[in-house]
This record gives sequence, C-alpha cells and structure tokens, in this order.
Amino acid sequence: MCTLTLAWQVFPDSPVVVAANRDERRDRPSEPPRRTESNPAVVAPRDARAGGTWIGYNDAGVFVGITNRWVEGTTPERSRGLLVADALREPDATSAARLVERSVDAHDYDGFNLVVADANAAFLFEWDGHLRVTQLDPGVHVVVNSGAALGGGGAVTDAFVAPSVPDRTDRANEQAENARAVRTALTPEPGEAASEWLDRAAAVLADHEFGVCLHENGYGTRSSSLIRLGDRDEYRFAPGPPCETAYEAVVADADADEGQV
Repeated sequence: MCTLTLAWQVFPDSPVVVAANRDERRDRPSEPPRRTESNPAVVAPRDARAGGTWIGYNDAGVFVGITNRWVEGTTPERSRGLLVADALREPDATSAARLVERSVDAHDYDGFNLVVADANAAFLFEWDGHLRVTQLDPGVHVVVNSGAALGGGGAVTDAFVAPSVPDRTDRANEQAENARAVRTALTPEPGEAASEWLDRAAAVLADHEFGVCLHENGYGTRSSSLIRLGDRDEYRFAPGPPCETAYEAVVADADADEGQV
C-alpha cells in the first residue's frame, strides 16, 4: 500500500502540504528527487524501471501524487507513473485534471488513486476501469490503495469501495481504518504552522501503530516525502522507511540545474 496525506488550504502560507509513504517491491530501482524539466520545472523522484514518478511538484505550485488501486485482470498499456509525470508539466491543477481525464480515455492504466492540487483547486481521481472524480474541500485527506478518508467542510467522509480483487477485502478494510486513524491524528492543532504539522506527520508515518510503515518479505515502505508549497516551498525526503531513515532536505533551487538530496 501507499499512503498520501494532503492538507489542502489548511495553512494560510502553505495551501498544499503533503506527507506520503511509498510502498513498493524492494528490488524495484528508483532515483531520489531532483529538479528536471523546464517551463515549469519539476521536482520529483524517478522510477528507474518505467521512467515516471509517484509524487512531485512543479514551479507553478502544482502537486501530483498517486497510489495503486487494486484491480483484477487489467492489461495496462502505460505506466501510471508516466501519467503523474505528464500532469506535472501542466500550469495549474485544473489543467492537470483535464489532462488526467483525457489520458484515461486515450490509454489503458492499471488501477490508481491520484491527487492533483494547487493553491486554488484540488482533485481526487479514482480509476478502476471507471473514473470517479472528486473535487476536494479544504481539509486533511488521506489516500490509500483502497480509497480515501476525506475531510473538510466541517465533516468527514469516506471514498472507499470494495476492491475488485475479492481476497483483498480484509486488507482493504484494514487500510480504511488506518487512513481514518491517520486523518484523526493529523487534525491541525490551533495555531499550528505547516512545518510543525509536517513534523507531526513524519512521526505518524513512522509509527507502526498506524499501519502505514510496512516491512514485509520483499515488499514494504521504500521512501517517504514531506512537501509544502506556498510562500516557501520545502521538500524533505527519506530514501527508506521513515521509522529508521532520516529525512533530508531536497535542494531544488531555481538557479540550479538539478536538485539533490
């Protein structure tokens, strides 16, 4: 599973704040975040096998992140990570959202949950052969493989559906409970700054009680990302499970050819 937590329009100086764990096979190669592209420049890690990415942002303030979604019997034509990379080239979240809709019509993808956000708009896309689009309200939202625990608007809602893979129903229910627990734990505190919330989010992502830092045979949490966009952009990246790997600042200055951890 992967876990993506978005605090959208919660902090005045940082409208997009994200804390995410990436879970993947341990033998799948990847590269750390760096600055690439131009007009707009993109800061993102890279999946060295398929060439795309699972998380990142661009100089226009657009964030894109993805989790897998369990789907049975698919024959994907194109990597989901390439869809993320495509969306990161767009100038705003609404344009990126329209690109996702066109791309799903044009290509076959494996199942995914994808979040697109900037200072003005935020969207959740759920794809399992049918596309569902939710425009998010301000608040804290937690996305996992089986769906999303959505906050905002003075209420909390769920976007979980039974997986099309029957033997994963118990795992899906467990994920849903984990997502709700993460959402509750990361309810912003009065007067809390975005950087302070990210510090708390890092502790939650590393805490095995929440079930979002995984250590399984040949599979588990491979990296973790803390991102905030607004008056000041910040990216902290842990190139391993956050329970045992320190976050390091990603250097992605506009004057640099590429960023580095």
